[in-house]
Amino acid sequence: MTAFARLAAVALLSASGVGARAQDAASFYKGKTVTLVIASAAGGGFDAYGRLVARHIGAHIPGGPSVIPQNMPGAAGANAAYYVSTVAPKDGTILGAIHPGNIIEPILGDKRKVRFDPNAFQYIGNANSDVYVCVTRTDAPAKTFAEALTTQIVMGSSGEAASTRDFPVMLANVLGAKFKFVLGYSGNSEVQLAIEKGEIHGECGAGWSSVQSTHPDWFKSGLARILVQETSVGHPELDAMGVPKSVDFAKTPEQKAILDLVYSQERFGRPYIMAPEAPADRVAAMRKAFMDTFRDPAFLDEARKLNLEVSPSTGEETQALIRGVYATPQDIIDKAKAATTPPN
Repeated sequence: MTAFARLAAVALLSASGVGARAQDAASFYKGKTVTLVIASAAGGGFDAYGRLVARHIGAHIPGGPSVIPQNMPGAAGANAAYYVSTVAPKDGTILGAIHPGNIIEPILGDKRKVRFDPNAFQYIGNANSDVYVCVTRTDAPAKTFAEALTTQIVMGSSGEAASTRDFPVMLANVLGAKFKFVLGYSGNSEVQLAIEKGEIHGECGAGWSSVQSTHPDWFKSGLARILVQETSVGHPELDAMGVPKSVDFAKTPEQKAILDLVYSQERFGRPYIMAPEAPADRVAAMRKAFMDTFRDPAFLDEARKLNLEVSPSTGEETQALIRGVYATPQDIIDKAKAATTPPN
């Protein structure tokens, strides 16, 4: 056999293998129902993204299965992550839309309380890289973040391991923000309702894309303002508005390194997962379907109408990013963990 013939034979076998795997996935998913487990209550921005994906991704999965969203809030999203990891079927019929905090919690939180391994998930993709913000009522005592370093304001949080808890706590511990905390709201929707009622002055750790999509009226009516961007890289729209970044208030390289580590989760702001045991051919099919969905004109048109930003990354890119975060030096991890621990 000539060298050319051998290469042609290898190419033919490779193509046949790819085709067979695609056909296997199509055969499996045909007539099936895929459940997209959303790690938040209905009604918020995170839920809006998940339901948008659920409405469109089925058309791009081989075999054209039905896709239904299922809300599973609780434990700042950890309930859903645990369900996908441990309880749910492992055959590729379960997707999870989990919080970035669920991924970083084993690093910054108490590992003994985390009942799943985020590094073991098979990442399907990431819907967008977010920028988190502190949003406050305009009648709050501090009108700027610089003022919040000397003037107390009351901030609400949706619970342990949530960005709405960890982010403002870090600003208090690292930068000296004068925040008084009201902890334990059942979800971000409840925190934002408390802002509207005037029970608290604001919240931190809220995704800008979610805030602007669910509460554009806050800014049109003058009820609220963006106090500061909690990010290592600013959002162009917020930069143009002159909203400062919290990292710019860091006084030492170590303070900035702590902020950067905690903010790294924004780069995988809305990750989608499958169980570690899901078959490789179905993971590959789902990863392709995810990216095809985010190129679909109908999907993009609906995202624009819902005012939802989309900046997807592939499952492979998301997986590599998360592994990089888990390789952070231990001394920075220890200091970031201390920085996100609330005061007694």
